[in-house]
Amino acid sequence: MNRNLIIFLTLIIFVSACAPASIPAPGPVSATQEPTFPAAATATPSPPTETFTPSPVPPTETPSPTPASTAIPTVESFKAKVSADKIVCRYGPGANYLYLIAFNQSTPIRLIGRTEGRNDWVLIENGQQDCWVNAQYLDISEGDPKTLPVMYPNGYKIPVSPYYGPTTVLSATRAGDEITVTWMEVIVSPGKYENEAMFPYLIEIWYCKGGEIIFDTLGSRVPFITFTDEAGCAEPSRGRVYIQEKHGYAGPAEIPWPER
Repeated sequence: MNRNLIIFLTLIIFVSACAPASIPAPGPVSATQEPTFPAAATATPSPPTETFTPSPVPPTETPSPTPASTAIPTVESFKAKVSADKIVCRYGPGANYLYLIAFNQSTPIRLIGRTEGRNDWVLIENGQQDCWVNAQYLDISEGDPKTLPVMYPNGYKIPVSPYYGPTTVLSATRAGDEITVTWMEVIVSPGKYENEAMFPYLIEIWYCKGGEIIFDTLGSRVPFITFTDEAGCAEPSRGRVYIQEKHGYAGPAEIPWPER
């Protein structure tokens, strides 16, 4: 019996050794647990390509044009009367030109022109030789001298001297608003003077004052002169020099206007 028991135990051991290893049963799967899948690759959109959009160019600032003065309608002529006791009519638009004739108070006259640049003198009809009077001594009721056509320096011509030639401007210098002009001396003989008050040199200037070009005539007994010319005018200033004697004028000699 012992022998049979030993054989039985030996068989059991042999069978156990040859049996395959047991595979553990899979654990229970929860009913709510979703099966895990590898995450699908999400296509990440490429960042948008940067498109260069030019910034709008700011509009170029165009300076506003300086408003032009309102054009004044021009009239051909109009009538006036002498308001002073007597008024002198001269060969040019200023008190330093040669004398031509005089008119008594209340004399009717016809105005036909004015100067380029502001000036009080106006051109009047006078037969074969028109002449200039100061409008401050006129009774003007029919019009405005500013509406008359510009007759000087273009249009009306001052008489030419048969005895003298023009001078030559030697220099024109500026110190701020002051201009000094020097020219070559020309000696006018005493017999060629209209009277002792006559100036042998007549200087015409279109100068700037208060933003406006003004026309004036200056007289000199020496070959140089100093005057004022301000800044601030849209038009350039200018001037010229004449030799004056009782029969007329020699020149002009243009002034090379000095810059600031």
